[in-house]
Amino acid sequence: MGIQYLPEKKVFLLHTKNTSYQFRAAEFGFLEHLYYGRRIQDCADYLPVRLRHGYEANPYEAEKDRTISLDVLEQEYPGFGVSDFKTPAVAVKNGDGSDCIDLRYVSHKIYEGKYTITDMPSLRENEGGWSTLEVLLRDFSSRIEVTLVYGVMEEYDIITRCARLCNTGEQEVFVHRAHSACVAFPTDKMDMISFYGSWGHERNMERMPVRHGKYTVDSTRGISSHYYNPSAVLCSHDATEHSGECYGIALVYSGNFAITAEVNDFKQTRIVAGINPDTLCWKLNPGESFQTPEAVMTYSSRGLTALSHNFHRIIKYHLIPKQFINRRCPVLINNWEATMIDFNEEQLIAIAEKAKALGVEMFVMDDGWFGRRTDEYRGLGDWQCNLMKIPSGIAGLSKRTHKLGMKFGIWIEPEMVNEDSRLYEEHPDWCICIPGRKPTRQRYQLVLDFTRDEVIDEIFNQLYAEFKDAEIDYVKWDMNRSMTERFSQQLPAERQGEVCHRYVLGVYKLMQRLTDAFPQIRLEGCCGGGGRFDMGMLYYAPQIWCSDDTDAIERIHIQYGTSFIYPPFTMGSHVSECPNQQTGRTVSIDTRAALAYFGTFGYELDPNELTDEEQEAVRKQIAYYCRHGMVSAFGDFYRLTNPEEEKEYAAFMSVAEDQKEAVLSYIQLVSGANKGIIYLKLEGLLDEAMYEIQELGITCSGAALMYAGLPMPVIKADNEARIYTLCAVQE
Repeated sequence: MGIQYLPEKKVFLLHTKNTSYQFRAAEFGFLEHLYYGRRIQDCADYLPVRLRHGYEANPYEAEKDRTISLDVLEQEYPGFGVSDFKTPAVAVKNGDGSDCIDLRYVSHKIYEGKYTITDMPSLRENEGGWSTLEVLLRDFSSRIEVTLVYGVMEEYDIITRCARLCNTGEQEVFVHRAHSACVAFPTDKMDMISFYGSWGHERNMERMPVRHGKYTVDSTRGISSHYYNPSAVLCSHDATEHSGECYGIALVYSGNFAITAEVNDFKQTRIVAGINPDTLCWKLNPGESFQTPEAVMTYSSRGLTALSHNFHRIIKYHLIPKQFINRRCPVLINNWEATMIDFNEEQLIAIAEKAKALGVEMFVMDDGWFGRRTDEYRGLGDWQCNLMKIPSGIAGLSKRTHKLGMKFGIWIEPEMVNEDSRLYEEHPDWCICIPGRKPTRQRYQLVLDFTRDEVIDEIFNQLYAEFKDAEIDYVKWDMNRSMTERFSQQLPAERQGEVCHRYVLGVYKLMQRLTDAFPQIRLEGCCGGGGRFDMGMLYYAPQIWCSDDTDAIERIHIQYGTSFIYPPFTMGSHVSECPNQQTGRTVSIDTRAALAYFGTFGYELDPNELTDEEQEAVRKQIAYYCRHGMVSAFGDFYRLTNPEEEKEYAAFMSVAEDQKEAVLSYIQLVSGANKGIIYLKLEGLLDEAMYEIQELGITCSGAALMYAGLPMPVIKADNEARIYTLCAVQE
């Protein structure tokens, strides 16, 4: 078991294969963090040093001992109002109006297996290997109890965190802050890596030194959002892809979040992560509990690549639905860029027939098939097939598609409603809005109130009625706006601070009901592209549309940043039409494929408009992905260049887990006269193995390819890509 307790020292030891995490019940029951990093055998209780720091406040029990101060002591889960003035992990308003919470150790329990979280996604136990620690803390005045929960997965160097708050007192309590995790570091010599963006520019990697004060990445949009991803990395200043200390944290949550790194006057760094406190005010009546989302933490002493691999493997084997582990998505074609909303059944069948002839395995019908949906201003909320467009209905169209030898997929946006819809006309109070105040529109749509079970029931029943007689293999679940005017007409005034979190719980409830009813359906998450790309969504949907920006050159940056936390097989990545709809750029169809191979792979175009040469290229691309996609999308991913720094070329590769096969993508971004040769050093290969590079007709050892490098071609074109396939030669 990866968890030990030393009763004589009151120290908790959490060990994974390569890491150690330690904390203890210190003086007067305060929970003190001791160490997180490379695995050690020692008990780290020798590390804290008690010194008097100026006029820092001291606990009452310390009497005249001024060396114990909560503002300096590295607390495991700090509360607010009792002399720790840094960012707290938990804050409440007590029944008497006070805002203090003073948590002390009470008891703990250790057991094999992984804990469960109700009503929210979390990493799955899947074939064991987990152990759990639960530590009970109590505020003895207000009788608020907090149970800190730790899960340890030794094999993948993963530690998970969450917290449960319970009001065991006799007065109501309002929770204003309840983070999932807090970690303290005894240094400020660290960088923070976060992932920022906007629509079409999601998850750009940004690295900066931590500084005195606070740095926060967050969302108040009701979704994890395009603007910041609910993940972050703290690392040493010298950390690279291959060396240095790195600490990663990611939330299994799809709503408003906040991750804050703070440095104090004593050069200590604290990071907290959880639900955004700006949009949380949760009422706890006596006897009621509140559960935080799960946070996933990992550590690497071998740089950022190893850190990413830890996240990738835990997502692959312990997060996505079990039936999709190591099962690639069928190569698909989506009609959106070909037809937008304006289509009919025969147009769709014509696209499907041509795509089938080229080797495509699944046809996906996008927006426009339902209700009054003739443009983006109407129809959302009415999930009945428009028989004027699709005379065969969903059942008939799906069967026609299957008769072609293709799977069938469909687009939905179940969380939204247009005012021009039957649903809104009958239930205008079913959207999130404030009575008497005009709602803010975004994409001319409103957000349905998923805090209400009757709303969830209505949407589920509509979808079930359309799906039950159809042959549906895939559902693209879209969500195209942020939440404003956060108000539910079914909740009393004192509970309006619960709307955002209750909404997310409602989304999870509908996803769970849909996947329970149709377990064969592969969900793909989507939120205006990549606006809700998080571990919470991946629990239900093994892939997420990475970005609405499908331009191959832009995707170099987007998929690069995404890869720090999320593996390629989770990234919806397609070959789209050119000139690209978002950028106007034209690049070769081979360059477009070179990015899409490192994702779910599919097409966003009208195959009937392709030239003969392009059609032949598509045939070859699909055949290649069918042979090698389990390596390019599911292998260990290596970032060979940083596109924010290297402007001449980009390169990345994936290596099979047994290291017998690899796929390398090289994109020359800028051509030039009289250029030198680039010797690209590969990664992840076996030193002694001999690899045949099929496209070059040469055989080299893994050692030569990694340490001497592979000469790259000089291509007389901008934005031109080459794919190389490496296969170990049997001796």
